[in-house]
Amino acid sequence: MPAEIIDGKQVSAEVRARVADDVAGFIEGGGKVPVLATVIVGEDPASEVYVANKHRACEEAGMKSVHHGLPGETSQEELLGLVSELGADDSVDGILVQLPVPDHIDADAVVAVIDPAKDVDGLSPVSAGLLAGGSPGMVPCTPAGVLELIEHAGVDLTGAEAVIVGRSKLVGRPLISLLLDRNATVTACHSRTRDLAGVCRRADVLIAAVGVPRLVGADFVKPGAVVIDVGINRTEEGLVGDVDFEPVSQVAGAITPVPGGVGPMTIAMLMSNTLRAARNRG
Repeated sequence: MPAEIIDGKQVSAEVRARVADDVAGFIEGGGKVPVLATVIVGEDPASEVYVANKHRACEEAGMKSVHHGLPGETSQEELLGLVSELGADDSVDGILVQLPVPDHIDADAVVAVIDPAKDVDGLSPVSAGLLAGGSPGMVPCTPAGVLELIEHAGVDLTGAEAVIVGRSKLVGRPLISLLLDRNATVTACHSRTRDLAGVCRRADVLIAAVGVPRLVGADFVKPGAVVIDVGINRTEEGLVGDVDFEPVSQVAGAITPVPGGVGPMTIAMLMSNTLRAARNRG
């Protein structure tokens, strides 16, 4: 029996509608309109599309957004100065520096100066440390979206075996903490993992986030498992995930498609984080 499709577009629409209602309630209760500040360095077409979508989502949720588009030759010092200024600006609730940045800029150094209270991408060292320690803080948007999809699928993570393929700072490592917080038994796989397929076959929840097209085949999947595909890979055949969708969908119990799975959740969770930042700041 083919797997149930976990529709990220539908779930993200539900999250965004919920955020819009909460924003309206926040403002009616005396809060100011939340403001998200975005920063892009250079002219990367994909980044410009992503940021435009984020601004549109802000407007739909009843929030405001301000954008700072900087030329590609902007120095690291100039960018750090802008991010620091936004951190000191009381009118700004959330700060998002669109990655990647040009090669002459140290992305880690830029992320490190984002005010943790405004770190709506959840990538600053303070945010990462709080998450790793099991304390409340800003959660990176994509991992938060993955968790939302798992919960939407009705999965009880308590005692479940969760396997993550990939250990990146953006997805894999935050997911380890999020899943542990929900009492899952977590295994993180990577390029040195022995018998990758065998480890993955143990999973009740299998999350692929490594950036290798169709790496996860049907032989990686325990019958009935929930499979979450975070990968977005551009190939001659178009966009494909890290999961070989057709054969895996014949084994899994539920699966996210690419596109239309995890992708739409990232902006939805960014909206949620921006409202949370505004609430926390009063």
